Amino acid sequence: MSEGVLDNPIWASLASRHRALAEAAAGAARYPAQVAPFLGVADAQLADEALRALVPPGDTALVLGLAPAVGAGWELRHLTDLAQMICRAPLPAPAPAADIVELGAARRDDVLALTALVYPHYFRPRTMELGRYFGIYEDGRLAAMAGERMGMDGYTELSAICTHPDFLGRGHARRLLGFLANDNHARGRIPFLHVSHENPRAVELYLRNGFELRRDIPFWSLRRAG
Repeated sequence: MSEGVLDNPIWASLASRHRALAEAAAGAARYPAQVAPFLGVADAQLADEALRALVPPGDTALVLGLAPAVGAGWELRHLTDLAQMICRAPLPAPAPAADIVELGAARRDDVLALTALVYPHYFRPRTMELGRYFGIYEDGRLAAMAGERMGMDGYTELSAICTHPDFLGRGHARRLLGFLANDNHARGRIPFLHVSHENPRAVELYLRNGFELRRDIPFWSLRRAG
């Protein structure tokens, strides 16, 4: 699959790997609100009825890349441009991963507690249905985690790469990033991610660990009037 699918990642993901989760209308699709706040469109010039079928009055969805042309009754607001970064080759083997554990349903409360603290707004009660999540525990607490979110044939978005403030500076995020990036390469999938330019510490982490800037990609909010 061409790398161009990354220019419209939400739509590409909902039309492929996450098709079973998609709430869809002609030319548009979104994740259930309990999974993720994202909506994608196949074409900017889609019928208004498609958006109305997916976005209730007063609701807001988030759009990445291609945004729909909207008329009266909608507010499309450009929030920022995110750095879309990609890791095109496996990374040098990171430190041993013996303490990296998969975060399944039994650890869901730990994941929700950590993301509520350091990764709010984007992580929802059912977000873990999007892919695999891994973490490192220290002193019985979830110290850091990383996971998979959007995806399409040949590509996987890494997301929720975060560390509890009590455990910063110990290399946990770097090891989780390397582990998950290399695991996806081994499965024939190229990892990519999105990060705010206002988070230079994260940008630098990714640049130091095999990721490069692919493009700046616009991030929008789409609100339907109540």
